Amino acid sequence: MTDRLVRPARLKKTWLPWTVVLSLFAFLLVWALVSRLGGLPAFILPSPWQVALRFHKAVWEGNLLLHTAVTLSEVLLGLLCGTAAAVALGYAIAKSRMFERLASPYLVASQAIPVVAIAPLLVIWFGPGMFSKVLICSLTVFFPVLVNTVVGVRSVPGSLRDLMLSLRATRPQILTRLEIPASLPILLGGLRVGATLSVIGAVVGELVGADRGLGFLVNSARGQYDTALVFVAVFTLVLLAMALYGLVALLEKKLLVWQEIHGS
Repeated sequence: MTDRLVRPARLKKTWLPWTVVLSLFAFLLVWALVSRLGGLPAFILPSPWQVALRFHKAVWEGNLLLHTAVTLSEVLLGLLCGTAAAVALGYAIAKSRMFERLASPYLVASQAIPVVAIAPLLVIWFGPGMFSKVLICSLTVFFPVLVNTVVGVRSVPGSLRDLMLSLRATRPQILTRLEIPASLPILLGGLRVGATLSVIGAVVGELVGADRGLGFLVNSARGQYDTALVFVAVFTLVLLAMALYGLVALLEKKLLVWQEIHGS
């Protein structure tokens, strides 16, 4: 019976990489056929080969690495600041219903305003430097992590909290030994969403006003009708988002190893 359950899991792990490779190959094949048979000029739809050549040229010139490093630094700082602020405020909201009633209307109203709409104001107020991009990125990350923090802290069983209080546990002990471990699965789920949104926030800020970064590269290439370079920048952003998502998933696997042990 155990072998029957293990075999499908092994087959799934074996076939998953091949499925990704085949889907990527099919995408490139369709793209190549459309660009070749559609009769579209390169400034509208370049072929995969032209994009690959432009990628090689951008890497060789050093422009792509420079702009990627700038965007990555903005993303990491924004993700760190946004997550720290969201976790702190989310914990306070989860522990106080009064504070939740006071803060919730402002938090919900802030989410009704798209970041794209206020990004020009933030760039005007704080300048086109890195600080405004990190701020936009932090605002993009903030709400998903905040909501998951509140849900995670409130999902801690009250019986366990009462048990620790009966054992004369202090508030720091309850926080570090009960609330944080119990809420980590939900919190890390929000961090996965925030990791991908952080890339969007950085690019929005760079599109509004910047002289460096992948968003600036997209704007510059678009103005020069260098569509192949636009594709290169977009694919680099996709890889950044996937890498951050994978890092959070790896962190989740390391921190929640106790769940696998308990489940087995």
